[in-house]
Amino acid sequence: MHKAKNEKILVIVAHADDEAIGCGGTLIRHNDNGDEIRIIYMTDGVSARAEGASTEVNIAGQNRLSAQQQACHQLNVSKYYNFDFPDNRMDQISLIDITQVIEPIITEFQPSVIYTHHGGDLNVDHRIVHQAVLTACRPQPNSWVKKILSFEVNSSTEWASTSMSSAFLPNYFVEISEYQQEKQQLLEKYQEEMKPYPHTRSIEAINYLNKVRGSSVGVESAEAFMLIRAIH
Repeated sequence: MHKAKNEKILVIVAHADDEAIGCGGTLIRHNDNGDEIRIIYMTDGVSARAEGASTEVNIAGQNRLSAQQQACHQLNVSKYYNFDFPDNRMDQISLIDITQVIEPIITEFQPSVIYTHHGGDLNVDHRIVHQAVLTACRPQPNSWVKKILSFEVNSSTEWASTSMSSAFLPNYFVEISEYQQEKQQLLEKYQEEMKPYPHTRSIEAINYLNKVRGSSVGVESAEAFMLIRAIH
């Protein structure tokens, strides 16, 4: 029997699988704590891959949506939202148009914690989503949002050059030692998006990164974040 819902958690990502890679263990922990989780997916994550190959894109999109639904089921997500912003082209859309789809969800759901991308990622969609989240969460009196955290995504965060963006310098860690196996099961839902090791986007590399982040703070496994804002 599930515990009573304690906190409201909103995750805002560019692509389905970003949530699993960046904060999957943390979300499993939130669910175990009885918190309510919702996720916003801004693009289909596949439409930029094969210009003109509509059949292949449609199949890839259906497979990714199916993987997303399985991941949300595992995380006990109460509601998810899929938007159709252009994959890997979100910089072509006015920031206000992106912000305006996020704001009503925040107003309706009233989350206390938001997880999103690091603003210095190589992937342009990640950077735009980060900016839109901060715009939607402008500090206002009586805001429901008490904490905003950005996470790292393998093959995007560590690939960015510090000459073009700010580096990911984690200052907030969530131990996921007892949830590492469940996180791997979550990642396996997105098997089609994973690469063979030693690619940084392999399940093995993601597990290793969690172990490195954990050892840096004296635990077996952890996910790392940059704390953007916290109100106590």
